[in-house]
Amino acid sequence: MRPRCDGLLESSLYVCDVAASARFYEKIFGFQMIGDFGERGCAMQVGRRQVLLLFKKKGSLRIPSPHDGDGELHIAFAIPASQLAPWETWLQENAIAIEEKRSWDLGGQSIYFRDPDRHLLEIASPGVWSIY
Repeated sequence: MRPRCDGLLESSLYVCDVAASARFYEKIFGFQMIGDFGERGCAMQVGRRQVLLLFKKKGSLRIPSPHDGDGELHIAFAIPASQLAPWETWLQENAIAIEEKRSWDLGGQSIYFRDPDRHLLEIASPGVWSIY
């Protein structure tokens, strides 16, 4: 019998400047830091039970660690449909360019933009997937 899994707990992004990225995610999304790893990175609370880890690119080379990565990654954040327009306004007020807006077959909508390290961020309303 397969053991139980209760969902995704944490995701990692690899960034050039941990402090600047943490400020971006706190200002734009309201995420709060719940763990500080010094120069190596930090943990930020996303929702009730999810964590976004921000690790400094190549910051774990001195310490044996499996945490390192590179490249432009993608991560999506769930929002209520009623918050699409306020999010679009908020991004414009903060001089964040919207790269794409998409409507999905199931009725959901997504807005795509970049963080300071060019990771592709998505805010998505219900109806993007059959499970959301």
